[in-house]
Amino acid sequence: MAVKPPTDYSESSIRVLKGLEPVKQRPGMYTRTDNPLHILQEVLDNAADEALAGHGKKIRVTLHADGSVSIEDEGRGIPFGMHPEEKAPVIELVFTRLHAGGKFDKGQGGAYSFSGGLHGVGVSVTNALAKRLEVTSYREGQVARLVFSGGDVIEPLQVRKAVEGDRKSGTTVRAWPDAKYFDSPALPMAELVHLLRSKAVLMPGVSVTLTQEKTKDTQAWLYKGGLRDYLMQTLSADPVIPMFEGEGFADAAHETFAEGEGAQWCVAFTEDGQPMRESYVNLIPTSAGGTHESGLRDGLFTAVKSFIDLHSLLPKGVKLLPEDVFARASYVLSAKVLDPQFQGQVKERLNSRDAVRLVSSFVRPTLELWLNQHVDYGKKLAELAIKAAQTRQRAGQKVEKRKGSGVAVLPGKLTDCESRDLAQNEVFLVEGDSAGGSAKMGRDKESQAILPLRGKVLNTWEVERDRLFANTEIHDISVAIGVDPHGPNDQPDLSGLRYGKVCILSDADVDGSHIQVLLLTLFFRHFPKLIESGHVYVARPPLFRVDAPARGKKPATKMYALDEGELTAILDKLRKDGLKEGAWSISRFKGLGEMNAEQLWETTLNPDTRRLLPVQLGNQDFLQTETLISKLMGKGEAGARRELMELHGDSVELDI
Repeated sequence: MAVKPPTDYSESSIRVLKGLEPVKQRPGMYTRTDNPLHILQEVLDNAADEALAGHGKKIRVTLHADGSVSIEDEGRGIPFGMHPEEKAPVIELVFTRLHAGGKFDKGQGGAYSFSGGLHGVGVSVTNALAKRLEVTSYREGQVARLVFSGGDVIEPLQVRKAVEGDRKSGTTVRAWPDAKYFDSPALPMAELVHLLRSKAVLMPGVSVTLTQEKTKDTQAWLYKGGLRDYLMQTLSADPVIPMFEGEGFADAAHETFAEGEGAQWCVAFTEDGQPMRESYVNLIPTSAGGTHESGLRDGLFTAVKSFIDLHSLLPKGVKLLPEDVFARASYVLSAKVLDPQFQGQVKERLNSRDAVRLVSSFVRPTLELWLNQHVDYGKKLAELAIKAAQTRQRAGQKVEKRKGSGVAVLPGKLTDCESRDLAQNEVFLVEGDSAGGSAKMGRDKESQAILPLRGKVLNTWEVERDRLFANTEIHDISVAIGVDPHGPNDQPDLSGLRYGKVCILSDADVDGSHIQVLLLTLFFRHFPKLIESGHVYVARPPLFRVDAPARGKKPATKMYALDEGELTAILDKLRKDGLKEGAWSISRFKGLGEMNAEQLWETTLNPDTRRLLPVQLGNQDFLQTETLISKLMGKGEAGARRELMELHGDSVELDI
C-alpha cells in the first residue's frame, strides 16, 4: 500500500483573509450564532447612539413579511461623501471594512461622546452575514442608497435630492440575515421585545416602535418615569423599603473622570422572589455584568456597612460581606463610560477597570445620605443584610456526617449486635463508660448493641440541624441508628434504620433523669419520626436491691425496686411473709456502673424481666408538647420555668 506524501507546506499555504472574509469564516468570533438577533442589535445600537447623542426622538423596527428586518432612526444620517484617505464613500466603508467607524474619536469634538460602539466592527458583521442589506441615509437635503449582498456592493451608491415625504435626517437599514450562519433563522421575540423596551427605558422621551407586517401588530414604548417604573413593573415581590434611585455624572471640573461619565440606577430590596438585575453601558445590555455592576455592589455595601457601624447594629460574631447586602437586591443600572472596554465583540461584560470607582463614587455617598435621612428604612435594610450574613455563616458551618469511602463509618465505641433483623435488634444508649462495660458483658450479643455516651449530652433544643454533627456524641447516635436528623414535617428516609428499639439507659438518680431528658429532647426535636413510629424507649434500671433471707420453705431472694414507692411495697410484703423488721438488707445503687454484668442483664436488659417504657406523645398533640419542652429546655425561658416550678413544685419528689 502506497504511503501518501505529507501535504506540502510552503509560502503559498499561507492565506490572507481580506475584507469581510474573516467574519464569514469564523462568525462566532464576532457575534452570537444561535440566532440573528445580535447582528440586528448592532444596527439598533447605532440608532440608539444617535438618540443618546441627542439626535432624534424616534426609532422604528419593522419585521417584514419576507424575513427581513428594517431599523429607522432620526439621527444625523451616515455621511456618504468620499473618505479623504480611503478614496471610497464613507457609508460604504462603514459597512464593508472591519474597524472602520465614527466612534473611535471620543471626547471633545468627536462625533460621539458616549457610544456602545467600540471596535468599528458592528454593522460590517451584520452586512457580512446578510444575504442582502439595503442602507438609506438622509442628510443635508440629500438621500443616499447603497445595496450589499454577503458584504459586497451589488448596487453602487446612488445619491438623489430629498423630495417631499423624505425624512430630514436619519438612517434606514434593512437586512436579510443569511440562515446558513445561524442555528435558527427565527428571531426570539421575547428577547427582541425586552431589548427594545429597555432601550426606551434608558432613553426617557425617545419612542421605540416594533411593527410586524404579517400580523399588522405594532408595539410602542415611551417612558417618562425611567428606571423606577421599569423596575417596579418587572419585580416579582414587593420591596421591603422604598426603592433607592439616583444618578451621578462627572462635571467638567472632575479630577478623575471625563465630563458626562457616571451612572443612573434604581435598586429595590425584597425578602423573597427572584432578584431582577439588568445593567447597561452606553445603552448596550451587559447580560454578564462587569465592572460597573461591581461598582454598584461596592457602593451599596460600603454605605450599608457604615450605617450599621454608625448605629452599632452588627451582632457579635457576625461578619458582613458585600454578598450579604447584595443578596436580596434587584436593580437596573445604566452607566455612561467614555471609552468602554468590553470582553469580546458581543459586549456582554464590561471590563473597564475605572468603572468600579466611577459607579461606586456616585452610589456610596448618595445611599449614605439617604439611609441617614431615613433611619427606619436603614435599619430594615441592615436587618435584611445581617440575616443574609447569619444564614451564610450557618451554611458555612454545616457539619456533614464523617464518611469513609462514601459510607458513614459506624462509631468505634459502638458494640454492635450480630442480627440484622429489625424486629429483634435493640441499641442501648448507656450513660458512662463503666456502665457500658457491664452492659457489653451482660447483653445478648445476638440482638443487643451498646453505645456508651460520655458525660451529659448537649441540649439540642436550640441547635441548628446543620450544626448537630459538630457534637461527637450526637454524630455517633445518628450514625449508629442509621437515620439523619429531620423535622416534624419532613419525610426522612427510615430505610437505613438499624435497630427496631432505641433504648435510653441512664442511672436511676437525678443526673440520670437529666441525661434522659436531654436525649428525649434530641429525639423529639431532631428525630421526631422515630418517636412517632414507636422506635424510642426508656430503660428503667432499679434504684434499690433488697436481699431477704430464707423464710420457711422460701429460699433467700434478691428483689429490685425502681424507686421509694416500690421499695415500700417490697418491705410490706416481706413483713406479711413473717420476716422480722431489719432481717433484710437494702442496698442503693449509686449508678449503673455499680451493677455487675449479671445484675444489669437480670434487671434491665433481659426482655423477660426488664421494664422498658415506650416513648409516646400521649394525649397532647405535637405543638403542646413542643411548647412544654420549650419552657423546660429553651435558653431564654427562665421566667416560664420559674412559673412552672411555682405551680407544680409541690408534686416533685426530691432525691437527696
